[in-house]
Amino acid sequence: MAFFTLVKVILIDENKVFDQEIYALIEPHTNDTTSRIMVIASWIGGTQFMLPANMLLICYFLFVRKNRWQSIKFGVIALSSVCMMHLLKLLFNRPRPLIPLLEPAHGLSFPSGHAMTSITFFGLFIYLTASHVKNVFLRVFLIVLLLSFILTIGYSRVYLRVHYPSDVLAGYCMGTVWLIFCLWTLKKFERKERT
Repeated sequence: MAFFTLVKVILIDENKVFDQEIYALIEPHTNDTTSRIMVIASWIGGTQFMLPANMLLICYFLFVRKNRWQSIKFGVIALSSVCMMHLLKLLFNRPRPLIPLLEPAHGLSFPSGHAMTSITFFGLFIYLTASHVKNVFLRVFLIVLLLSFILTIGYSRVYLRVHYPSDVLAGYCMGTVWLIFCLWTLKKFERKERT
């Protein structure tokens, strides 16, 4: 599994080559305009956006669509992914980079919470889009747009130097695994409830 490969190479073997090479590739493209865009992208992936966005979605499905199960699904995936992310950060206890581009971030570094929660949040939309949107052009457009959000949020954390590139990759890996696990578990539970 890619996540455990990253743990072995980056944290256990302390191989810094990958992170340093990615930073070196990004550095020539650093400028004020890009920095402003990356700050916005980083904000979208953070708690100030994700928490109210998840709450609004839960309320929308619960009170507007009258779909209690869908609201539960959003709530369970959002809450469990945040809990898992914090547990992993405490387990690996990796300090953040000491060279932030603008402002330092607080807390631990591995895996990236922005990357992990963007996968579980926008990834759930990708799943719903692939399952329910019948128009092929619209379905592909929405999936590409949602993937762009996920990639831009992860890139913003590396660009702003508040995460190592390996933190973001680890967040993507664990976020994907956790989303698939949650969807599989909830689907089994849903089938059991119907029988």
